[in-house]
Amino acid sequence: MKTDILIVGTGAAGLFAALHMPRGRQVTLITKDEADKSDSFLAQGGICMLRNEKDYESYFEDTMKAGHYENDKESVDIMIRSSQSVIKDLIEFGVNFEHHHGHIAFTREGAHSNARILFHEDQTGKEITGMLLKRAMERDNIKIIENTCMLDIIENEENECIGVVVQNPDTTISIIQSKFTVFACGGVGGLYTNSTNFRHITGDAMAICKCHNIALKDMKYIQIHPTTLYSEKDGRRFLISESVRGEGAVLLNQAGNRFTDELQPRDVVAKAIREEMKKDNMPYEFISFENISEKIIRSHFPNIYSTCLQEGYDCLREPVPIVPAQHYFMGGIAVDYQSKTTMDRLYAIGETSCNGVHGRNRLASNSLLESMVFAQRAASEISILIDGVEFPDDISVYVDFERYHDIDALKEEYKKLVLDEIDAGFE
Repeated sequence: MKTDILIVGTGAAGLFAALHMPRGRQVTLITKDEADKSDSFLAQGGICMLRNEKDYESYFEDTMKAGHYENDKESVDIMIRSSQSVIKDLIEFGVNFEHHHGHIAFTREGAHSNARILFHEDQTGKEITGMLLKRAMERDNIKIIENTCMLDIIENEENECIGVVVQNPDTTISIIQSKFTVFACGGVGGLYTNSTNFRHITGDAMAICKCHNIALKDMKYIQIHPTTLYSEKDGRRFLISESVRGEGAVLLNQAGNRFTDELQPRDVVAKAIREEMKKDNMPYEFISFENISEKIIRSHFPNIYSTCLQEGYDCLREPVPIVPAQHYFMGGIAVDYQSKTTMDRLYAIGETSCNGVHGRNRLASNSLLESMVFAQRAASEISILIDGVEFPDDISVYVDFERYHDIDALKEEYKKLVLDEIDAGFE
């Protein structure tokens, strides 16, 4: 199979990039699972936008402070300055953000000094990514292939990425040739027992990059979300959005006492909860919605409300047990300001990439924005560079099919590679 541009992943970053590629170019997206099984669909809180020039300095400072000032300042500036353009695009694609009295509504989350977050109930990611998927499926030049797992990239003698090796739904192995390849594969949550991520998202692209000497960056920076619904069931953990605390929810210990400032950065709040759990010798603490009106809970947080009810907790009448869980990955494949990796014709966007925006700790609701800002920049550069790029006569000469005779073993090898890289960052 041949395609001009191959995008690995169907989350917000991959879809936004696809929709900004030239309509005259064939764009193919592949995904490990079904197209709507990306973490972008799970994002609850919202997406940030610079409200006006007066908001710039505080937005910049909020992002830097949350990232412990290890952020790349140029990347942060690019993200903030591009935010209004991205929101304009999303609205034109049909995304329906909350409005109050005819104007777009803004909410506030932890570590934000101002209300600058647009939202759709408590399912903003589903609204945005679902609409992007719908628009992508309408384009004649965009093809989406589900249940197809990338096993490796194909590298020529000029150290360029010229395609990928994939495992098809019927478990056969095949090649997809591409003039440009974009990794939009998500984070590493599937490697952790307690995570808000889908289980199949295991950092494969980072392992493949390691095998091809493509630079990685900040691999030790794993974000823990402070408030996920406590459960003893297997599977991913349900996230209770930061915007709940932004609207007035408080954290309580086993004695029913508030023990921290809920609007601090996520890593600070998560640490406080863990310390309280240790004091109480309990595997969870509580979040109380008592300061939020029933109207706001039912209108702004209907999914959280219904999910808690399904688990046996009525947040209108009682505190809900919560526990910190792995949530987001700030490290990843090192990229420049156009999302290019250290290998030619290979780009990385979204959570699988690291452009330095987030530093050591991501500011709430910057992830959807960052992923689309830099997805669009990748698409813009690829749109220019693709002219004149040709397919090789025989790509199979660059592929050692023996490497893929035991796929299960290869996948385990990849998981170990990623975990080893993360662990090495702490040495």
